[in-house]
Amino acid sequence: MLLDFEKPLVELEKRIQQIRDIADETHVDVSEEIRQLEERATQLRQEIFSSLSPAQRLQLARHPRRPSTLDYIQAIGDEWIELHGDRGGSDDPALVGGIARLDGIPVVMLGHQKGRDTKDNVARNFGMASPGGYRKAMRLMEHANRFGMPILTFIDTPGAWAGIEAEHLGQGEAIAYNLREMFGLDVPIVCTVIGEGGSGGALGIGVGDRLLMFEHAVYTVATPEACAAILWKDASKSSQAAEALKITARDLKELGILDRLLSEPVGGVHNQPVEATEILKTALIEELRHLCGLTPEQRRTLRYEKFRRIGVFLEGEPD
Repeated sequence: MLLDFEKPLVELEKRIQQIRDIADETHVDVSEEIRQLEERATQLRQEIFSSLSPAQRLQLARHPRRPSTLDYIQAIGDEWIELHGDRGGSDDPALVGGIARLDGIPVVMLGHQKGRDTKDNVARNFGMASPGGYRKAMRLMEHANRFGMPILTFIDTPGAWAGIEAEHLGQGEAIAYNLREMFGLDVPIVCTVIGEGGSGGALGIGVGDRLLMFEHAVYTVATPEACAAILWKDASKSSQAAEALKITARDLKELGILDRLLSEPVGGVHNQPVEATEILKTALIEELRHLCGLTPEQRRTLRYEKFRRIGVFLEGEPD
């Protein structure tokens, strides 16, 4: 999938390859011209990805080749074993989890799972978890708490499944229960927004001691399309809504919601997933080493205070 703002870069890279092919056929030395074009490509890549709008970052967050929860878990975790079921008759494929080791530390990892193609997305419900998914997540987190294992969650969903059946099964209650229970867990909890973090669907596994977020990921109370449809009765104004919602990692860092911004390789994590995986793994290990040095009481207090501070603003003194 080629995004509109990537087209000039792709065209330049094609031109470079064409010159290389011609040079190989004619045995003409064009190394200097190729060097200049490659320098221009590097410069253009940096210019494009350093000045993206919120709407363009949303496109990157939704990119079908962006690494998923299972991609990251299988790359950073050793001895990964996926666990299934909520012990209530459901095993939601839109929310996956299990046990593994990270840098030798036994951990529980879980997160939203989108599909790679249309068929897989339908099977995964496009990463929109059902009540059973959140109950499965809570079961895994309670397991982690019982055995003293840190919890790592990976957020990547446009929101919780909003179907009638989901409401019949208690979607709101399942998410609310997770929010309450996660505040009381004794073990370290690190949450990372790896792609799209949407509304209560993200918050259902998003209460943690530390919130990490990739540079081109987004985190929002509602999708820009939904926001535009509600405020202006026009979903085509989603770009305007994306600006107003402050959905980017840099916006959230400035607002004090985000604890750590993870820089992406130039071109986005979908272009260099191996490098992105190393960035994430290093950050998670550093966060766990710090949090494991605190007592459960200290972690619970810091977690509570962190969320109490969100959304609190003081008006300046009048002139």
